[in-house]
Amino acid sequence: MTALAGLAALFFLTALAYAMVGFGGGSTYTALLVLADTDYRILPAISLACNITVVTGSVIQYGLSGLIRWKRLLPLAALSVPMAWLGGRMEIPERLFITLLGLALLASAAALVFRRPTPGGQPEHLPVWSGPALGGGIGFLAGLVGIGGGIFLAPVLHFLRWGPAREIAAAASVFILVNSVAGLGGQIQRLSASGDLGAVISYWPLLPAVLIGGQIGVWLGRTRTSETWLIRLTALLVLFVSVRLLWRASGL
Repeated sequence: MTALAGLAALFFLTALAYAMVGFGGGSTYTALLVLADTDYRILPAISLACNITVVTGSVIQYGLSGLIRWKRLLPLAALSVPMAWLGGRMEIPERLFITLLGLALLASAAALVFRRPTPGGQPEHLPVWSGPALGGGIGFLAGLVGIGGGIFLAPVLHFLRWGPAREIAAAASVFILVNSVAGLGGQIQRLSASGDLGAVISYWPLLPAVLIGGQIGVWLGRTRTSETWLIRLTALLVLFVSVRLLWRASGL
């Protein structure tokens, strides 16, 4: 129980930091659970449940602030939800699981670091097909490794000059929520079939920890943090997690 309390404290800090940029923190929850030697087969379900807990509050706050562009989000979410569910049903070897997550996050960090500036904060119009293609690909990868996908989506949207930083953070929150729900559905089906679902429930103390941390974080990101620092913090978070995961995978 002491180890779980320490993990809950780390999850609280993770939720606070990630919610500031519109993320749920699923990638770092997964990394922390990997480093705590948790059975990797139940990691995605735990991370997705924490994601849902954090970003539900974020979506409510961003929605009340008028930062969610629902019409622009629909093409991104259209294919991501079924693809996240499909990815959540698949089981892959542990080393491949961690390596895929680490490489994907490293690519996301690079895309964000070398992004083009958005002149005057004006959004760039993208081809109609790009939304479903991007959302579907990210949704499948997110479901496969057990995260919401916002940490993949946000750097790409920044790179494509999709909109202002706060609107991208809001879009990432919605994307994470719908894909986390779909991915968790797939994970529950897989774990129910294997008899491992009960092991997930014992990690329930992590949920109130991320709920409190997430609400504090999204308030800070929405009202107290500049857009430049939102982008920098996003890049640093993604890079840190990717390096830790790839280091872990190299030792397996």
